[in-house]
Amino acid sequence: MDFEVLPIAGALVITPRQHGDERGTFFEWFKAPTLTERVGHEFTVAQANCSISTRGTLRGIHYADVPPGQAKYVTCLSGQVLDVIVDLRVGSPTFGTWDSVVLDTKTRKLVYIPEGLGHGFVALEDDSTVVYLCSTTYNPSGEREVDPFDPDLSIDWGISKEQASLSAKDAAAPGLALAQEQGLLPDYEVCQEFLRGR
Repeated sequence: MDFEVLPIAGALVITPRQHGDERGTFFEWFKAPTLTERVGHEFTVAQANCSISTRGTLRGIHYADVPPGQAKYVTCLSGQVLDVIVDLRVGSPTFGTWDSVVLDTKTRKLVYIPEGLGHGFVALEDDSTVVYLCSTTYNPSGEREVDPFDPDLSIDWGISKEQASLSAKDAAAPGLALAQEQGLLPDYEVCQEFLRGR
C-alpha cells in the first residue's frame, strides 16, 4: 500500500498495490498493522457500512461528536464517487478547508478520515457502491451534519444543489458558521487529546 498525507492533518489517501493476471485482480484493501503504524494508534473496526447510490446522490457532510467520534476507512467497490473530507475542528490550522479524492474501480484508492473531520461523497455513476469501516457504531444522538453547499466551505462537487439528490436531513443541515456558533463542531485540542489517549 502507498500512503499520501493530505493537507488536512490526519487524513490519508491509500492506494493499494494491485496484482492482476488472466483470472482477474487481487489487492489488500485493509491491513490493521500497516494502518496503525501510519496513524499512530489502533483503528478498531466496530461497524461496516455499505451504500449504493444513483448518479448525483450526495451524502454528507457528516461527522460525530468527539469523544468518541468516528474514524472512517472508505473505498468504492463499483462505480465512481468524488469523496470529500472537511476539517471541522475548531482551532485547527486548516479549519474550514476541504480536500477531495476520486474513488473508483481503476485505482482502488481509499481514504482514512480521523475523528473530528467531516466526510461526504457524490456519486459520479449509477450504482456507485461505497463501503466504509467505522471505529464506532452508529450513535444517533452524537451524529451531526453540515450543509454540503455552504458558501463558506465552497466545496466543488461538480454539481449544483438543485442537481444533487440529498436526504432531507442533509438538505436542512446548518452551515459551518451556524454550527460553530451553536457549539456543534468538534474542538481541535479535544480531538488531539482524544487521539493521544488511544
